[in-house]
Amino acid sequence: MEFALELCDLTRHFEISKGMWKEKTRLTAVNQVSLRIRPGEVVGLVGESGCGKSTLAKMILGLLSPSSGNVLIADKEIDFSDRLALARLIQPVFQDPYSSLNPRKKIAEIIRLPLKLHRIGTAKEQIQAVREIAAKVGLPERLLDQYPGQLSGGQRQRVAIARALILNPRILICDEPTSALDVSVQAQILNLLMALKNELGLTYLFISHNLAVVEHLADRVMVMYQGEIVEHGPCQQIFHQPQHPYTRTLLASILTPDPDLGLPDIEKISWQHAG
Repeated sequence: MEFALELCDLTRHFEISKGMWKEKTRLTAVNQVSLRIRPGEVVGLVGESGCGKSTLAKMILGLLSPSSGNVLIADKEIDFSDRLALARLIQPVFQDPYSSLNPRKKIAEIIRLPLKLHRIGTAKEQIQAVREIAAKVGLPERLLDQYPGQLSGGQRQRVAIARALILNPRILICDEPTSALDVSVQAQILNLLMALKNELGLTYLFISHNLAVVEHLADRVMVMYQGEIVEHGPCQQIFHQPQHPYTRTLLASILTPDPDLGLPDIEKISWQHAG
């Protein structure tokens, strides 16, 4: 079976300096992570801040070089030196859309830029493609002549999604794509992402610390702790029958909307003391 995305023992080390006269120490941010995602599947990657989720995403996107291991798309190993070819296959949607958009460029130019870099189509065809993808992500045409600073957070994230999709990639790496947005806007963006997945046949690696979002979207879930995958499986299994103590702790620490239940008792549920 051909997999949309496959990670084989992906590892990333960082050398950390402790001082001018001291030897550097090695920090392992991601340790031998292996993963297979089928075409059209949504895989959620969850874990606390600092567990290595974003480092893993940057390696998949070619923004960081792996210390060891391989990334395959459609069963072909990725050549990270060919950035243009990689961009045609896989695209990111980052957490903060404002920081990933050029504030001095109009929205139409931001969305059009990948087509210009890849020399796809004539100027007229590129402009038409921008209008079409803007319509797909719910951006009114009047906003294409605006600047990012004139848009709301949700509109900016729609621009980032449109720019990611303009090259027709197979895979989207969504790294906390809604955490910088208001709750009401989050739901709109999540619904948009799912609608686009179904319409365009996309494959998602959805990285988030928001477990409720992952439970709603994902087909399978991978739980990451200190750079390693400690548990993975179907979404319902992970959320309702977690096997690893860290997964149970992670789920038990979710705040409930019921005020009568109070706050989670972290000491009681801590996996570090699990016998």
